[in-house]
Amino acid sequence: MTVGGANASVLRVKVQTRSKTPGVEDLGPAGFRVRVTAAPEKGRANREVIARLAAHLDLPPSRLKIVRGETSCLKTIRVAAD
Repeated sequence: MTVGGANASVLRVKVQTRSKTPGVEDLGPAGFRVRVTAAPEKGRANREVIARLAAHLDLPPSRLKIVRGETSCLKTIRVAAD
């Protein structure tokens, strides 16, 4: 789900770690499902989530930031404006 703001948008993301088939799936208004190969240890999975989602959205990873759910499988990610 994308919520427009003055300078940013917010995405809801469901993360599946330790996946054999990594990728990003658009769930429509519900947000995205991101499957990553990394385990949820020392921020590895979060870094892979940002990288995969940025590639899927054709954005630089520096524009994405996890604002809620650092240690959860349900995350809120802010997309900074240009």
